[in-house]
Amino acid sequence: MLKNVAAVLLDGVHPFELGVVCEVFGSDRSDDGLPVYDFAVVSAEGTTLSTHVGGLRVSTPYGLERLEEADLIAVPAGADYVTREYPPALLDALVRAVDRGARVLSVCSGVFVLGAAGLLDGRRCSVHWRHARELALRNPRAVIEPDVLYVDEDPVITSAGTAAGIDACLHIVRKEQGPDVANKIARRMVVPPHRDGGQAQYIERPLPKDPCDTVAEVLAWMERHLDQEVTVEQLADRAHMAPRTFARRFQQETGTTPYRWLLRQRVLAAQELLEGTDETMDAIAARTGFGTAAALRHQFGRVLGTTPQSYRRAFRGPEAA
Repeated sequence: MLKNVAAVLLDGVHPFELGVVCEVFGSDRSDDGLPVYDFAVVSAEGTTLSTHVGGLRVSTPYGLERLEEADLIAVPAGADYVTREYPPALLDALVRAVDRGARVLSVCSGVFVLGAAGLLDGRRCSVHWRHARELALRNPRAVIEPDVLYVDEDPVITSAGTAAGIDACLHIVRKEQGPDVANKIARRMVVPPHRDGGQAQYIERPLPKDPCDTVAEVLAWMERHLDQEVTVEQLADRAHMAPRTFARRFQQETGTTPYRWLLRQRVLAAQELLEGTDETMDAIAARTGFGTAAALRHQFGRVLGTTPQSYRRAFRGPEAA
């Protein structure tokens, strides 16, 4: 279970990316019944660090020894992280953390630190699209996916730009403590509760040209009717568009396809039912649009890498079936 989190900083750290990690894991939300993490900001280069914002500095009493007890180590972005050298002691600490079973997370250019530690070798990873070429040159054994928001190659999680760092942090919470906890944190932060890691980093037209030029109403309808089988043609009809136009616009406005979006929403709904109800697999499959327990198990495994039964037991104890 995720309990102990550390954000490790280098000189030139970006305050916003650091703030993302602090907001998700460092805020006390126990008044909402949410978990409180043992959180620390750790310096790899002295007690006081500069940032890329003029005059703003960060001080912390914690050094690299604090990483030895962390379940998750986050590496936020920073100025010149793409080209600089990194303290060997930090790289060694990250490797030791992974070897003992901890996770490491990078936000944007923090991925270059993980690469320097050799943690990207043979692994899929994400990075801000502007840095993809340089990351590939520095890490020829990494499998770089430059178009996605984040990649979970447990125990190494990498995210692209600033907002994708929020998505990756919430993904870890969702994975460790379930969708209810992740959704409540997202609600407090006033951010979308979930964006699938495979969504595009940017979309062709992030805002509609006019209030009618959107698939938002169709998305809302799909969320309310997860149990129904629908085709692109039917969704296009609801949006008053031709199917090809609808499919193209859906991709433009959401960064993913109707099928992938619907599948992820169904898995999320199944997660919530597995956590909060005693319903059978057949009933959950029917309510979430998978139809059969076999289909639920198949898609649940594809998306989350575990079975519905194992997921339920992880959150409700071994007596849960």
